[in-house]
Amino acid sequence: MFLPMNSGEQIQRPVQKANMNTAPRILVADEDSISVQTHAEWLKEAGYLVHSASAGQEALELLGNHRFELLISEQGLEDREGLDLVQEVRTRYPKMPVLMVTAFGTIEDGVRATRAGVFDYLTKPVMKEEFLLSVERAQEQAALLEENQSLRNQLSRHRKLDGIIGPSERMGHIFEVVESVAETRATVLVLGESGTGKTLLARTIHEHSDRTDSPFIEVNCGALPDSLLESELFGHAKGSFTGAIRDKAGKFEEADTGTIFLDEIATASPALQIKLLRVLQDRIFERIGESRTRQVDVRILLATNQDLLEQVRLGEFREDLYYRINVVSIELPPLRERPEDIPFLVDHFLDRYCEYHRKPALSLSGGALDLLLTHDWPGNIRELENAIERCVVLSRGEQIQAASLPPHITRTKGQVLPLSQEVLPLKKALEEPEKLIIQRALELNGWNRQQTADMLEVNRTTLFHKMKKYGLLPDSKTRISGA
Repeated sequence: MFLPMNSGEQIQRPVQKANMNTAPRILVADEDSISVQTHAEWLKEAGYLVHSASAGQEALELLGNHRFELLISEQGLEDREGLDLVQEVRTRYPKMPVLMVTAFGTIEDGVRATRAGVFDYLTKPVMKEEFLLSVERAQEQAALLEENQSLRNQLSRHRKLDGIIGPSERMGHIFEVVESVAETRATVLVLGESGTGKTLLARTIHEHSDRTDSPFIEVNCGALPDSLLESELFGHAKGSFTGAIRDKAGKFEEADTGTIFLDEIATASPALQIKLLRVLQDRIFERIGESRTRQVDVRILLATNQDLLEQVRLGEFREDLYYRINVVSIELPPLRERPEDIPFLVDHFLDRYCEYHRKPALSLSGGALDLLLTHDWPGNIRELENAIERCVVLSRGEQIQAASLPPHITRTKGQVLPLSQEVLPLKKALEEPEKLIIQRALELNGWNRQQTADMLEVNRTTLFHKMKKYGLLPDSKTRISGA
Protein backbone atom coordinates (compact mmCIF):
# COMPACT_ATOMS: atom_id res chain seq x y z
CA MET A 1 0.00 0.00 0.00
CA PHE A 2 1.03 3.64 -0.38
CA LEU A 3 2.12 5.22 2.87
CA PRO A 4 -0.40 7.98 3.83
CA MET A 5 0.96 11.29 5.07
CA ASN A 6 -0.85 13.44 7.65
CA SER A 7 -2.37 15.52 4.86
CA GLY A 8 -3.62 12.41 3.05
CA GLU A 9 -1.13 12.79 0.21
CA GLN A 10 0.95 9.94 -1.17
CA ILE A 11 4.73 10.06 -0.95
CA GLN A 12 6.07 10.65 -4.44
CA ARG A 13 9.15 11.95 -6.13
CA PRO A 14 9.06 15.69 -6.89
CA VAL A 15 8.02 16.50 -10.45
CA GLN A 16 11.16 18.48 -11.18
CA LYS A 17 13.36 15.38 -10.65
CA ALA A 18 11.34 12.72 -12.45
CA ASN A 19 7.79 11.65 -13.15
CA MET A 20 5.92 8.97 -11.24
CA ASN A 21 6.77 6.32 -13.81
CA THR A 22 10.53 6.73 -13.40
CA ALA A 23 10.83 7.55 -9.67
CA PRO A 24 12.73 4.83 -7.77
CA ARG A 25 10.48 2.84 -5.42
CA ILE A 26 11.60 2.00 -1.90
CA LEU A 27 9.81 -0.41 0.44
CA VAL A 28 10.02 0.36 4.18
CA ALA A 29 9.15 -2.66 6.37
CA ASP A 30 8.79 -1.54 10.00
CA GLU A 31 6.07 -1.94 12.62
CA ASP A 32 7.09 1.34 14.28
CA SER A 33 4.84 3.93 12.59
CA ILE A 34 6.89 6.85 13.90
CA SER A 35 10.08 5.50 12.34
CA VAL A 36 8.23 4.83 9.11
CA GLN A 37 6.86 8.37 9.05
CA THR A 38 10.27 9.93 9.72
CA HIS A 39 12.15 7.85 7.18
CA ALA A 40 9.41 8.37 4.60
CA GLU A 41 9.66 12.16 4.99
CA TRP A 42 13.41 12.01 4.41
CA LEU A 43 12.99 9.78 1.36
CA LYS A 44 10.26 12.06 -0.01
CA GLU A 45 12.58 15.05 0.20
CA ALA A 46 15.24 13.04 -1.63
CA GLY A 47 12.80 12.26 -4.44
CA TYR A 48 11.75 8.64 -3.87
CA LEU A 49 8.38 6.89 -4.10
CA VAL A 50 7.76 4.99 -0.86
CA HIS A 51 5.59 2.02 0.10
CA SER A 52 5.34 0.67 3.64
CA ALA A 53 4.59 -2.65 5.35
CA SER A 54 4.36 -3.51 9.03
CA ALA A 55 4.72 -7.29 8.60
CA GLY A 56 6.97 -9.59 6.62
CA GLN A 57 4.17 -11.26 4.67
CA GLU A 58 2.77 -7.90 3.65
CA ALA A 59 6.23 -6.86 2.47
CA LEU A 60 6.58 -9.99 0.36
CA GLU A 61 3.19 -9.40 -1.26
CA LEU A 62 4.18 -5.83 -2.17
CA LEU A 63 7.48 -7.05 -3.58
CA GLY A 64 5.59 -9.51 -5.74
CA ASN A 65 3.28 -6.83 -7.12
CA HIS A 66 5.67 -3.91 -7.67
CA ARG A 67 9.24 -3.33 -8.76
CA PHE A 68 11.38 -1.91 -5.93
CA GLU A 69 14.94 -0.66 -6.07
CA LEU A 70 15.54 -1.01 -2.31
CA LEU A 71 14.15 -2.65 0.83
CA ILE A 72 14.61 -0.98 4.24
CA SER A 73 13.65 -3.41 7.00
CA GLU A 74 13.48 -3.30 10.80
CA GLN A 75 15.19 -6.24 12.48
CA GLY A 76 11.96 -7.27 14.23
CA LEU A 77 8.57 -7.36 12.48
CA GLU A 78 5.08 -8.41 13.61
CA ASP A 79 5.18 -11.88 12.07
CA ARG A 80 8.86 -12.72 11.65
CA GLU A 81 12.42 -11.71 12.31
CA GLY A 82 13.82 -9.15 9.90
CA LEU A 83 16.68 -11.46 8.98
CA ASP A 84 14.18 -14.14 7.93
CA LEU A 85 12.60 -11.59 5.60
CA VAL A 86 16.02 -10.55 4.31
CA GLN A 87 17.00 -14.13 3.50
CA GLU A 88 13.74 -14.75 1.66
CA VAL A 89 14.04 -11.48 -0.25
CA ARG A 90 17.65 -12.21 -1.20
CA THR A 91 16.57 -15.59 -2.54
CA ARG A 92 13.69 -14.20 -4.60
CA TYR A 93 15.27 -10.89 -5.65
CA PRO A 94 19.07 -11.34 -5.46
CA LYS A 95 19.84 -8.04 -7.24
CA MET A 96 17.83 -5.84 -4.84
CA PRO A 97 19.90 -4.27 -2.02
CA VAL A 98 18.58 -4.39 1.55
CA LEU A 99 19.21 -1.96 4.41
CA MET A 100 18.44 -2.98 7.99
CA VAL A 101 17.62 -0.59 10.85
CA THR A 102 17.07 -1.58 14.46
CA ALA A 103 16.68 -0.04 17.91
CA PHE A 104 18.35 -2.97 19.68
CA GLY A 105 21.30 -3.88 17.48
CA THR A 106 24.44 -5.64 18.67
CA ILE A 107 27.75 -6.38 16.97
CA GLU A 108 26.72 -10.01 16.64
CA ASP A 109 23.45 -8.96 14.98
CA GLY A 110 25.35 -6.76 12.55
CA VAL A 111 27.66 -9.61 11.62
CA ARG A 112 24.70 -11.94 11.07
CA ALA A 113 22.96 -9.33 8.94
CA THR A 114 26.04 -8.77 6.80
CA ARG A 115 26.44 -12.51 6.26
CA ALA A 116 22.79 -12.68 5.23
CA GLY A 117 23.49 -10.18 2.46
CA VAL A 118 22.39 -6.91 4.06
CA PHE A 119 24.05 -3.94 2.35
CA ASP A 120 24.16 -1.76 5.47
CA TYR A 121 23.14 -2.13 9.14
CA LEU A 122 21.97 1.04 10.92
CA THR A 123 21.13 1.50 14.59
CA LYS A 124 18.29 3.81 15.72
CA PRO A 125 18.16 6.68 16.19
CA VAL A 126 19.83 7.10 12.83
CA MET A 127 20.86 10.53 11.58
CA LYS A 128 19.18 11.83 8.46
CA GLU A 129 22.47 12.37 6.60
CA GLU A 130 23.69 8.90 7.50
CA PHE A 131 20.38 7.34 6.48
CA LEU A 132 20.20 9.06 3.08
CA LEU A 133 23.87 8.41 2.38
CA SER A 134 23.34 4.70 2.98
CA VAL A 135 20.29 4.73 0.67
CA GLU A 136 22.29 6.52 -2.03
CA ARG A 137 25.17 4.05 -1.76
CA ALA A 138 22.77 1.11 -1.99
CA GLN A 139 21.23 2.65 -5.11
CA GLU A 140 24.67 3.10 -6.64
CA GLN A 141 25.53 -0.54 -5.91
CA ALA A 142 22.29 -1.73 -7.52
CA ALA A 143 22.98 0.41 -10.61
CA LEU A 144 26.52 -0.94 -10.79
CA LEU A 145 25.29 -4.54 -10.59
CA GLU A 146 22.77 -3.88 -13.33
CA GLU A 147 25.45 -2.28 -15.50
CA ASN A 148 27.79 -5.22 -14.91
CA GLN A 149 25.04 -7.65 -15.88
CA SER A 150 24.39 -5.66 -19.04
CA LEU A 151 28.09 -5.77 -19.89
CA ARG A 152 28.18 -9.51 -19.23
CA ASN A 153 25.20 -9.99 -21.54
CA GLN A 154 26.92 -7.96 -24.24
CA LEU A 155 30.10 -9.99 -23.69
CA SER A 156 28.11 -13.19 -23.93
CA ARG A 157 26.68 -12.09 -27.27
CA HIS A 158 30.13 -11.02 -28.35
CA ARG A 159 31.58 -14.40 -27.38
CA LYS A 160 29.26 -16.32 -29.67
CA LEU A 161 28.84 -15.73 -33.39
CA ASP A 162 26.60 -18.19 -35.18
CA GLY A 163 27.92 -21.27 -33.41
CA ILE A 164 31.53 -20.11 -33.03
CA ILE A 165 31.72 -20.41 -29.28
CA GLY A 166 34.35 -19.48 -26.75
CA PRO A 167 34.73 -17.06 -23.81
CA SER A 168 38.54 -17.23 -23.97
CA GLU A 169 40.51 -14.07 -24.64
CA ARG A 170 41.90 -15.43 -27.91
CA MET A 171 38.44 -16.20 -29.27
CA GLY A 172 37.25 -12.77 -28.15
CA HIS A 173 39.96 -11.17 -30.28
CA ILE A 174 38.92 -13.33 -33.24
CA PHE A 175 35.29 -12.21 -32.87
CA GLU A 176 36.44 -8.60 -32.95
CA VAL A 177 38.36 -9.20 -36.19
CA VAL A 178 35.38 -10.99 -37.75
CA GLU A 179 33.07 -8.11 -36.89
CA SER A 180 35.56 -5.64 -38.37
CA VAL A 181 36.16 -7.41 -41.70
CA ALA A 182 32.75 -9.00 -42.34
CA GLU A 183 31.15 -6.04 -44.13
CA THR A 184 34.25 -5.17 -46.16
CA ARG A 185 35.48 -6.67 -49.46
CA ALA A 186 38.83 -7.72 -47.96
CA THR A 187 40.29 -11.13 -48.77
CA VAL A 188 40.64 -13.17 -45.56
CA LEU A 189 43.06 -16.05 -44.95
CA VAL A 190 41.96 -18.41 -42.17
CA LEU A 191 44.73 -20.43 -40.55
CA GLY A 192 44.52 -23.33 -38.15
CA GLU A 193 44.80 -27.06 -37.66
CA SER A 194 42.23 -29.44 -39.11
CA GLY A 195 39.02 -29.44 -37.12
CA THR A 196 39.39 -25.97 -35.57
CA GLY A 197 36.36 -24.53 -37.40
CA LYS A 198 37.85 -22.73 -40.41
CA THR A 199 34.84 -23.42 -42.64
CA LEU A 200 32.42 -22.27 -39.96
CA LEU A 201 34.41 -19.07 -39.51
CA ALA A 202 34.37 -18.39 -43.26
CA ARG A 203 30.61 -18.95 -43.41
CA THR A 204 30.17 -16.61 -40.44
CA ILE A 205 32.10 -13.85 -42.23
CA HIS A 206 29.83 -14.32 -45.26
CA GLU A 207 26.63 -14.28 -43.19
CA HIS A 208 27.67 -11.06 -41.45
CA SER A 209 28.49 -9.32 -44.73
CA ASP A 210 26.29 -7.44 -47.18
CA ARG A 211 26.48 -10.54 -49.42
CA THR A 212 24.52 -12.74 -47.06
CA ASP A 213 21.60 -13.07 -49.54
CA SER A 214 23.99 -14.25 -52.28
CA PRO A 215 25.65 -17.68 -52.64
CA PHE A 216 28.35 -19.04 -50.33
CA ILE A 217 30.35 -21.54 -52.39
CA GLU A 218 32.87 -23.85 -50.73
CA VAL A 219 35.63 -25.64 -52.64
CA ASN A 220 38.05 -28.09 -51.01
CA CYS A 221 41.16 -27.67 -53.13
CA GLY A 222 42.79 -30.74 -51.65
CA ALA A 223 39.95 -33.08 -52.55
CA LEU A 224 40.40 -32.97 -56.35
CA PRO A 225 43.32 -33.53 -58.76
CA ASP A 226 44.64 -30.40 -60.48
CA SER A 227 42.93 -31.06 -63.83
CA LEU A 228 39.50 -31.44 -62.24
CA LEU A 229 40.07 -28.62 -59.73
CA GLU A 230 40.74 -26.09 -62.49
CA SER A 231 37.51 -27.11 -64.25
CA GLU A 232 35.66 -27.03 -60.93
CA LEU A 233 36.80 -23.47 -60.23
CA PHE A 234 36.68 -21.85 -63.67
CA GLY A 235 34.37 -24.10 -65.70
CA HIS A 236 34.95 -25.49 -69.20
CA ALA A 237 33.64 -25.39 -72.74
CA LYS A 238 32.05 -28.34 -74.50
CA GLY A 239 34.68 -30.61 -76.07
CA SER A 240 37.61 -28.98 -74.26
CA PHE A 241 38.68 -32.37 -72.91
CA THR A 242 37.47 -35.96 -72.85
CA GLY A 243 34.19 -36.11 -71.00
CA ALA A 244 33.35 -32.41 -71.48
CA ILE A 245 30.03 -33.11 -73.19
CA ARG A 246 28.51 -29.70 -72.44
CA ASP A 247 29.48 -26.21 -71.33
CA LYS A 248 29.86 -25.98 -67.58
CA ALA A 249 30.06 -22.93 -65.32
CA GLY A 250 32.67 -23.00 -62.57
CA LYS A 251 32.40 -22.21 -58.89
CA PHE A 252 33.58 -18.63 -59.39
CA GLU A 253 30.60 -17.98 -61.64
CA GLU A 254 28.25 -19.72 -59.20
CA ALA A 255 29.54 -17.45 -56.44
CA ASP A 256 28.99 -14.24 -58.45
CA THR A 257 27.80 -11.41 -56.11
CA GLY A 258 28.49 -13.75 -53.17
CA THR A 259 31.47 -15.43 -51.49
CA ILE A 260 33.76 -18.27 -52.53
CA PHE A 261 35.72 -20.16 -49.87
CA LEU A 262 38.84 -22.00 -51.03
CA ASP A 263 39.84 -24.50 -48.37
CA GLU A 264 43.26 -26.19 -48.31
CA ILE A 265 44.64 -23.55 -50.68
CA ALA A 266 48.20 -24.75 -49.98
CA THR A 267 47.54 -27.83 -52.15
CA ALA A 268 47.00 -25.80 -55.35
CA SER A 269 49.52 -26.53 -58.11
CA PRO A 270 51.92 -23.81 -59.38
CA ALA A 271 49.93 -23.53 -62.65
CA LEU A 272 46.66 -23.11 -60.78
CA GLN A 273 48.26 -20.59 -58.42
CA ILE A 274 48.97 -18.30 -61.39
CA LYS A 275 45.30 -18.37 -62.44
CA LEU A 276 44.17 -17.78 -58.86
CA LEU A 277 46.46 -14.77 -58.61
CA ARG A 278 44.83 -13.27 -61.70
CA VAL A 279 41.28 -13.77 -60.48
CA LEU A 280 42.23 -12.42 -57.05
CA GLN A 281 43.69 -9.26 -58.57
CA ASP A 282 41.22 -8.53 -61.36
CA ARG A 283 38.25 -10.88 -60.81
CA ILE A 284 38.62 -12.14 -64.40
CA PHE A 285 39.23 -15.63 -65.87
CA GLU A 286 38.47 -17.89 -68.83
CA ARG A 287 36.79 -21.25 -68.84
CA ILE A 288 38.95 -24.17 -69.97
CA GLY A 289 38.83 -24.37 -73.78
CA GLU A 290 37.37 -20.87 -74.15
CA SER A 291 38.96 -17.57 -75.15
CA ARG A 292 36.21 -15.37 -73.81
CA THR A 293 37.21 -13.50 -70.63
CA ARG A 294 34.59 -13.51 -67.90
CA GLN A 295 34.35 -11.16 -64.93
CA VAL A 296 32.74 -11.82 -61.57
CA ASP A 297 31.95 -9.81 -58.46
CA VAL A 298 32.97 -12.26 -55.76
CA ARG A 299 34.55 -12.07 -52.34
CA ILE A 300 37.32 -14.61 -51.77
CA LEU A 301 38.05 -16.33 -48.46
CA LEU A 302 40.79 -18.94 -48.14
CA ALA A 303 42.02 -21.39 -45.52
CA THR A 304 44.92 -23.71 -44.87
CA ASN A 305 46.41 -25.84 -42.11
CA GLN A 306 49.89 -25.48 -43.63
CA ASP A 307 52.67 -22.97 -42.93
CA LEU A 308 52.46 -20.94 -46.13
CA LEU A 309 55.56 -18.89 -45.35
CA GLU A 310 57.57 -22.08 -45.09
CA GLN A 311 56.11 -23.25 -48.40
CA VAL A 312 57.08 -19.92 -49.95
CA ARG A 313 60.63 -20.43 -48.66
CA LEU A 314 60.72 -23.92 -50.18
CA GLY A 315 59.41 -22.61 -53.51
CA GLU A 316 56.17 -24.59 -53.26
CA PHE A 317 53.86 -21.57 -52.99
CA ARG A 318 54.10 -18.33 -54.95
CA GLU A 319 55.29 -15.41 -52.87
CA ASP A 320 53.16 -12.87 -54.79
CA LEU A 321 50.06 -15.04 -54.27
CA TYR A 322 50.85 -15.39 -50.57
CA TYR A 323 50.93 -11.63 -50.05
CA ARG A 324 47.82 -11.21 -52.21
CA ILE A 325 45.72 -13.61 -50.13
CA ASN A 326 47.16 -12.55 -46.77
CA VAL A 327 45.36 -9.19 -46.60
CA VAL A 328 43.72 -10.14 -43.31
CA SER A 329 44.67 -13.38 -41.57
CA ILE A 330 42.80 -15.03 -38.72
CA GLU A 331 44.46 -17.89 -36.87
CA LEU A 332 42.14 -20.27 -35.04
CA PRO A 333 43.88 -21.79 -32.00
CA PRO A 334 43.77 -25.57 -31.45
CA LEU A 335 41.36 -26.76 -28.79
CA ARG A 336 44.19 -27.87 -26.48
CA GLU A 337 45.22 -24.21 -26.19
CA ARG A 338 41.75 -23.00 -25.20
CA PRO A 339 40.47 -25.51 -22.60
CA GLU A 340 38.35 -22.80 -20.95
CA ASP A 341 36.08 -22.94 -24.02
CA ILE A 342 35.43 -26.68 -23.71
CA PRO A 343 32.50 -26.52 -21.20
CA PHE A 344 30.69 -24.03 -23.47
CA LEU A 345 31.30 -26.15 -26.56
CA VAL A 346 30.08 -29.24 -24.69
CA ASP A 347 26.82 -27.51 -23.73
CA HIS A 348 26.35 -26.37 -27.34
CA PHE A 349 26.87 -29.85 -28.78
CA LEU A 350 24.72 -31.48 -26.10
CA ASP A 351 21.82 -29.16 -26.96
CA ARG A 352 22.30 -29.72 -30.69
CA TYR A 353 22.47 -33.52 -30.65
CA CYS A 354 19.85 -34.10 -27.96
CA GLU A 355 17.44 -32.21 -30.20
CA TYR A 356 18.68 -33.88 -33.41
CA HIS A 357 18.47 -37.42 -32.00
CA ARG A 358 15.28 -36.67 -30.06
CA LYS A 359 16.86 -37.39 -26.71
CA PRO A 360 15.95 -35.76 -23.38
CA ALA A 361 18.27 -33.04 -22.11
CA LEU A 362 21.58 -34.40 -20.86
CA SER A 363 24.37 -33.06 -18.68
CA LEU A 364 28.00 -34.03 -18.18
CA SER A 365 29.36 -35.32 -14.87
CA GLY A 366 32.31 -33.57 -13.24
CA GLY A 367 34.56 -36.57 -13.87
CA ALA A 368 33.67 -36.67 -17.55
CA LEU A 369 34.27 -32.94 -17.93
CA ASP A 370 37.66 -33.25 -16.26
CA LEU A 371 38.71 -35.89 -18.81
CA LEU A 372 37.61 -33.60 -21.63
CA LEU A 373 39.56 -30.70 -20.12
CA THR A 374 42.80 -32.71 -19.95
CA HIS A 375 42.54 -34.48 -23.32
CA ASP A 376 44.96 -33.31 -26.05
CA TRP A 377 42.28 -33.07 -28.80
CA PRO A 378 44.39 -33.83 -31.89
CA GLY A 379 41.15 -33.64 -33.90
CA ASN A 380 40.18 -30.34 -32.25
CA ILE A 381 36.53 -29.23 -32.21
CA ARG A 382 35.51 -31.85 -34.76
CA GLU A 383 36.79 -34.58 -32.44
CA LEU A 384 34.96 -33.06 -29.45
CA GLU A 385 31.73 -32.77 -31.45
CA ASN A 386 31.92 -36.41 -32.51
CA ALA A 387 32.63 -37.51 -28.94
CA ILE A 388 29.60 -35.65 -27.60
CA GLU A 389 27.31 -36.96 -30.33
CA ARG A 390 28.46 -40.51 -29.53
CA CYS A 391 27.65 -39.97 -25.84
CA VAL A 392 24.20 -38.61 -26.69
CA VAL A 393 23.39 -41.53 -28.99
CA LEU A 394 24.50 -44.15 -26.44
CA SER A 395 23.16 -42.38 -23.34
CA ARG A 396 20.76 -44.21 -21.03
CA GLY A 397 20.52 -41.83 -18.08
CA GLU A 398 20.21 -38.09 -17.50
CA GLN A 399 23.95 -37.56 -16.99
CA ILE A 400 26.91 -38.64 -19.11
CA GLN A 401 29.53 -40.32 -16.94
CA ALA A 402 33.27 -40.52 -17.61
CA ALA A 403 32.98 -44.21 -18.59
CA SER A 404 30.61 -43.25 -21.43
CA LEU A 405 33.26 -41.19 -23.23
CA PRO A 406 35.11 -42.72 -26.22
CA PRO A 407 37.82 -45.20 -25.12
CA HIS A 408 40.68 -43.15 -26.55
CA ILE A 409 39.74 -40.34 -24.13
CA THR A 410 39.16 -42.47 -21.04
CA ARG A 411 42.18 -44.76 -21.25
CA THR A 412 45.26 -43.82 -19.21
CA LYS A 413 47.68 -42.03 -21.54
CA GLY A 414 50.81 -44.05 -22.22
CA GLN A 415 50.33 -46.26 -19.17
CA VAL A 416 49.21 -49.82 -18.58
CA LEU A 417 48.39 -50.55 -14.98
CA PRO A 418 50.00 -53.84 -13.88
CA LEU A 419 47.71 -56.49 -12.50
CA SER A 420 49.84 -56.72 -9.36
CA GLN A 421 49.45 -53.04 -8.55
CA GLU A 422 48.57 -52.45 -4.92
CA VAL A 423 44.87 -51.76 -4.30
CA LEU A 424 44.49 -48.67 -2.12
CA PRO A 425 41.53 -47.80 0.09
CA LEU A 426 38.93 -46.00 -2.04
CA LYS A 427 39.23 -42.72 -0.13
CA LYS A 428 43.00 -42.68 -0.60
CA ALA A 429 42.81 -43.70 -4.25
CA LEU A 430 40.44 -40.83 -5.05
CA GLU A 431 42.66 -38.14 -3.53
CA GLU A 432 45.00 -37.73 -6.50
CA PRO A 433 42.26 -37.26 -9.13
CA GLU A 434 40.43 -34.92 -6.74
CA LYS A 435 43.58 -32.85 -6.35
CA LEU A 436 44.03 -32.68 -10.14
CA ILE A 437 40.40 -31.62 -10.65
CA ILE A 438 40.67 -28.85 -8.04
CA GLN A 439 44.01 -27.64 -9.42
CA ARG A 440 42.64 -27.59 -12.97
CA ALA A 441 39.53 -25.68 -11.89
CA LEU A 442 41.68 -23.14 -10.01
CA GLU A 443 43.83 -22.61 -13.09
CA LEU A 444 40.78 -22.13 -15.32
CA ASN A 445 39.42 -19.49 -12.93
CA GLY A 446 42.71 -17.66 -12.42
CA TRP A 447 42.93 -19.09 -8.87
CA ASN A 448 39.79 -17.17 -7.86
CA ARG A 449 38.40 -19.29 -5.02
CA GLN A 450 34.79 -18.14 -5.23
CA GLN A 451 34.55 -18.82 -8.96
CA THR A 452 36.30 -22.17 -8.49
CA ALA A 453 33.92 -23.16 -5.69
CA ASP A 454 30.96 -22.25 -7.91
CA MET A 455 32.36 -24.34 -10.79
CA LEU A 456 32.94 -27.36 -8.54
CA GLU A 457 29.58 -26.83 -6.77
CA VAL A 458 31.12 -26.77 -3.29
CA ASN A 459 31.17 -24.00 -0.72
CA ARG A 460 34.23 -21.82 -0.37
CA THR A 461 35.14 -23.22 3.07
CA THR A 462 35.23 -26.78 1.73
CA LEU A 463 37.41 -25.63 -1.17
CA PHE A 464 39.82 -23.88 1.22
CA HIS A 465 40.26 -27.01 3.35
CA LYS A 466 40.87 -29.18 0.30
CA MET A 467 43.38 -26.67 -1.10
CA LYS A 468 45.17 -26.77 2.26
CA LYS A 469 45.05 -30.57 2.32
CA TYR A 470 46.57 -30.92 -1.13
CA GLY A 471 49.14 -28.12 -0.77
CA LEU A 472 47.38 -25.85 -3.26
CA LEU A 473 47.28 -22.73 -1.11
CA PRO A 474 49.40 -19.91 -2.58
CA ASP A 475 52.67 -18.91 -0.93
CA SER A 476 52.16 -16.25 1.72
CA LYS A 477 54.16 -13.82 -0.42
CA THR A 478 51.94 -14.39 -3.46
CA ARG A 479 48.71 -12.50 -3.89
CA ILE A 480 46.14 -14.24 -6.02
CA SER A 481 42.89 -12.60 -7.09
CA GLY A 482 39.93 -13.86 -5.10
CA ALA A 483 42.10 -15.62 -2.47
